[in-house]
Amino acid sequence: MAWRLAFAGAPAFAATILARLLNSPHRVDLVYAQPPRPTGRGRKVSKSPVHALAESAGIEVRTPTRIKGEETLLAGFDWLVVAAYGLLLPQSILDAPKHHCLNVHASLLPRWRGAAPVERAIMAGDAETGVSIMRIEAKLDAGPVYRQRRISLGDDAFGATVTTALAALGADTLLEVLDELPHIQPEPQVDALATYAHKLTSAESLIDWHADAVAICRQVRALSGRAAAFTTGPDGVRLRILEANPISPKEALPPGTLRHDAEGWRISCDRGALRLSTVQLDRGKGTPMPIRSAANGFSRVVFDGAVFGAP
Repeated sequence: MAWRLAFAGAPAFAATILARLLNSPHRVDLVYAQPPRPTGRGRKVSKSPVHALAESAGIEVRTPTRIKGEETLLAGFDWLVVAAYGLLLPQSILDAPKHHCLNVHASLLPRWRGAAPVERAIMAGDAETGVSIMRIEAKLDAGPVYRQRRISLGDDAFGATVTTALAALGADTLLEVLDELPHIQPEPQVDALATYAHKLTSAESLIDWHADAVAICRQVRALSGRAAAFTTGPDGVRLRILEANPISPKEALPPGTLRHDAEGWRISCDRGALRLSTVQLDRGKGTPMPIRSAANGFSRVVFDGAVFGAP
């Protein structure tokens, strides 16, 4: 059955799902997105990926800061599909479409309900994650689940690439569910097993070198493509660490000490050390570069014996 859908979402994850819906038998005639906001280093006001995609497809886009009050419009749709929208839906909105509201959530519910499921899964060292297609209820991400699909999380899993993979997987799984509705029923979640993926804060990007190298590496990988993990060095220079690996060096040095050896550059942690690969300095053009290029171009910051992590 082909459904008439409204869609709500904002980031690239949601845009991938919307793009698949636009190329399916289902009709998307209304899109909700976050209002345009300042982004990037230049703080230029930009539309979200969902907003831009919907406009390019000639679909009406609405950007309310509160979705309450949209009930009359939504009453003409079979389903409202939601993906990373960023606003909680009141019960009146959940009841407005002819059938209900569906959500594409980037975790294996009930694990990692909330705003940052991909990052929390990587930081926690989970062996796998996935997507869940659920019917939305008033309680955050607690609705019954129609279907889940899984992917493995190895030691090379980065937040940005995992999010991209889950967007494609979520689109496939959503289309499967839509094709089978209304003849399938969702399964209730076990609330006792729930964990929460709380919204990331800016403080969580700051690296504490008194932590374990494995945990710091997970932090680096989880935040890739987002607010990258960083440390401060000489003269307060900010060094973002984009790629690194945990190692067990022969010598123990104070946490935050940068050393150069035959294998390259490493920073000591409370347990182990982090072997640096790709970094970004808030100096020059601020472009990502190999650590050896940073050492060559910014030798007053990246040098053997430099101490990072000072206030």
